[in-house]
Formats: sequence, structure tokens, C-alpha cells
Amino acid sequence: MLKLLLILLIGLVFESAGVVLLKKGMTQIGEVRAVSVPEITRLVKAGLTNRQILLGVLFEALFFACLLLLMSKSDISFLWPLTGLSFVFATFAAIWFLDEHVSSVRWIGVVLILMGAVCISYSEQTKPKAREPGTIPPATTATQ
Repeated sequence: MLKLLLILLIGLVFESAGVVLLKKGMTQIGEVRAVSVPEITRLVKAGLTNRQILLGVLFEALFFACLLLLMSKSDISFLWPLTGLSFVFATFAAIWFLDEHVSSVRWIGVVLILMGAVCISYSEQTKPKAREPGTIPPATTATQ
């Protein structure tokens, strides 16, 4: 389980780096002025030549690779809620790298997300372990 959590941690760092880089790239490209074919074409062209956007996409792809690896090895009901920690990581990344201000209401949300992640992790620890294929189940004591 520790290995899975380490892969998740690395993936969440990739995801947060990707989000920060995408935001920086979009700041360089400029605001979306309208939802129209010419504007979307402008954004795609600008994004394909913007280093920050391309690095952001790379980091998001690395996160996705980590996620696929984790999905192959763990229950989705355990894994997917823990990906919500990306909001926590992104909040700290926004403060450190984008100089954003985070309101107290948002900090309450971060704490609630952390509490949820603790509950999910705890539930995985208390889950009954499946027996290995080919092993004999423990003998039950029965009086004859």
C-alpha cells in the first residue's frame, strides 16, 4: 500500500505542476474572447507553440500514466477519492508559484478534503484481506 501511495503522491505532484504550467501558459496566450471557431483556432495555435502549455500537457500526461498504473493495482473506490488530494496540492502550488490568495472558506474546503482522504485511507487499512489463490482457508472450530 505504501508503494501505491508513493505513486499517487508523485502523480499528484505531476498534476499540480501541469495545472500551474497550463495557467501560466494561458496567462501568456491571453483571455478567451469568445467561444467561436476563429477564437478556438487561435487558442490551439498559440497553445501548440507555447512552452508552458506544452510542459503542462506533458505533466498532465505523466499524472494520467500514474493514474492508469494505480487503477491496475487498486480499487477504484479507494483510488478515485484520493485523487481529490489534487485540489490540496493545486492550492499550495497556486500560492507558491502563482502568488494567489486563498480565502478562509477555501482553506476549510482543503481541510475537509484532507479529512476525507484520511477516512478513505483508514477504510483501506481496515478492509478484510482476501486470501491468496491456492491457500487453504483457516480451519473453523466445530464440535462434533
